[in-house]
Amino acid sequence: MSSAKIGLGGGCHWCTEAVFQSLRGVGSVEQGFIKSDPPHDTFSEAVIVTFDPDIIPLVVLIEVHLRTHASTSAHKMRGKYRSAVYTFSDAQAETVRNSIIAFQAGIDNALVTMTLPFKAFKASDERFQDYYNSNTEKPFCKTYIDPKLSKIRTKFADYVGSQDTAESAE
Repeated sequence: MSSAKIGLGGGCHWCTEAVFQSLRGVGSVEQGFIKSDPPHDTFSEAVIVTFDPDIIPLVVLIEVHLRTHASTSAHKMRGKYRSAVYTFSDAQAETVRNSIIAFQAGIDNALVTMTLPFKAFKASDERFQDYYNSNTEKPFCKTYIDPKLSKIRTKFADYVGSQDTAESAE
């Protein structure tokens, strides 16, 4: 299994964590806060996704990310919820920029999502890790996370994992 990492931020990291945990080819999702170079050097909610690009290509992860947060909204909470893809190499950054440009061509509103170099990560408090899987019946999950999961089950069905797949892998 080959492995790569990408950082993704844009909305609540509880939501982002749950979205990417649901995809085949994603080995792990670390929930927390990421910072980049100035002027984006304050920590912002995000996740680090470790994935197998032979199972789920980076361009698919980018599209999932752009479709599951307010990637066209420059709302007032962007300091806490920076819309960004944090890259670990120049080649990865080029792929991300090209993916964002290609996605932009298919939508009317301008994307605010930035491609930024990854600089540092700090994990969320342990009690918030794996939030969705530990709290599926809570109102936050029903209101905000379930609709995102429903969207990706429809649009990205070929990449959504299943309980049967997870159990058979054990």
